[in-house]
Amino acid sequence: MKTYDVIVVGSGSGMFIIDEAIDRGLKVALVDKGPFGGTCLNTGCIPSKMLIYPADRITEIQEASKLGIEAEIKSVDFTSIMQRMKKGIKESQNQMRHALSHAENLDFYESEGHFVADYTIEIDGEAIKGDKIFLASGSRPFIPPIKGLDSVEYLTNETLLQLKELPESLIIIGGGYIGVEFGHFFAAMGTKVTILEMMESLIPNEEPEIRELLKEQLGRRMDIYTNTQAEEVTQEGGRIKVAVKDGKTGKRKEFTAQRILIAVGRRSNADLLEVENTGVEIDKHGFVKVNEYLETSKKNIFAFGDANGQYMFTHVANREALIVAQNVFYDAGLKMDYIAIPHAVYSHPQVASVGLTEAQARKDNDISVGKVNYMDTAKGEAMMEKEGFAKAIVEKNSSRILGFHIIGPYAPVLIQEVVNAMTSKGNVDEINNGIHIHPALSELIQITVNSLEES
Repeated sequence: MKTYDVIVVGSGSGMFIIDEAIDRGLKVALVDKGPFGGTCLNTGCIPSKMLIYPADRITEIQEASKLGIEAEIKSVDFTSIMQRMKKGIKESQNQMRHALSHAENLDFYESEGHFVADYTIEIDGEAIKGDKIFLASGSRPFIPPIKGLDSVEYLTNETLLQLKELPESLIIIGGGYIGVEFGHFFAAMGTKVTILEMMESLIPNEEPEIRELLKEQLGRRMDIYTNTQAEEVTQEGGRIKVAVKDGKTGKRKEFTAQRILIAVGRRSNADLLEVENTGVEIDKHGFVKVNEYLETSKKNIFAFGDANGQYMFTHVANREALIVAQNVFYDAGLKMDYIAIPHAVYSHPQVASVGLTEAQARKDNDISVGKVNYMDTAKGEAMMEKEGFAKAIVEKNSSRILGFHIIGPYAPVLIQEVVNAMTSKGNVDEINNGIHIHPALSELIQITVNSLEES
């Protein structure tokens, strides 16, 4: 049996550990069944945004009439857009593989592994053992137990990336981040899109006003049904039929489309690793339990990224991996801080949030709330952005920013100033101390935190 100083499972955020361990001259094993580079590179952030960016441009052209511009889209080359995305992924993979091929003291096991004993992983019949093990094993699409689903050819956010032809119609089961982002993409490409969401609203973890506006604006380009539970899926010739039940009235209805996309969430890959065989505990949802240092219940085994399910975003996984690397290799004693974790939804309109919602903040705090429309800024008025807005939630006595939420153009970029402020002193002064360019959309942030009203 081969033994290693370090075993890393997962080639996404796990590469932070690989690089550090190799630099220290340790004997390292990387275990990953692929695709090489992890979820973000291959099936998540990067490919999806390479698709969504042209969708944004299409939608902006379609909406240009509000600026007095009459524009026309003559054609959309779906095949070219898909090929560009695949080419970018392949080039990144090749660069990573080239770097690994020159690494000393590294063995790459490009296959699926699972634990068979303490600190021992078996890959294709070969067992390896590690002094320290890092689980960056990621997640995969959750497939709901819908009757008949296993008998039809359904898409996930992973398999749709292999499409060669644009579907003329698409039913998306799930109105979360993945569902609304790909709904936006396919609608822009020319597909007739229907979103079916079992909850009362799309992206249910966002502020109510944001959920309502998103549904309204997306509803201009696609059909959206909330409180709608998919009960059965059947194949009829070249089309797929989805039978649903209305969650409020109990009435049943059927939808048909050429293709169907399942986008109801993700699940940890910890079950595939059989982590219980090495004494690592998982929670009721299948995610690896960790403490504030990202340590599992087993000494010298760590878990970060989607494996622990704290916040399933690449930027969080990367920060967690950095914390683990600092603690293990430099004895830094750092704790992972989740106070200012931002996220974004690349739909149209875009959404970005950080911190608490208003409902969450009210539970334990005396708060003030500020809300400002894009049109309240000179740049927003120039853009004719009549519907987007920002919302600030601030602790009344301390002026500490508890949460901030944006829906509208460039929301993921605008939110960063708030993240930086919350990570520093955390109060409104951090925003006001900086001089904001006029006229620029960044003024939206400053105006919002200064529009607070007692509520």
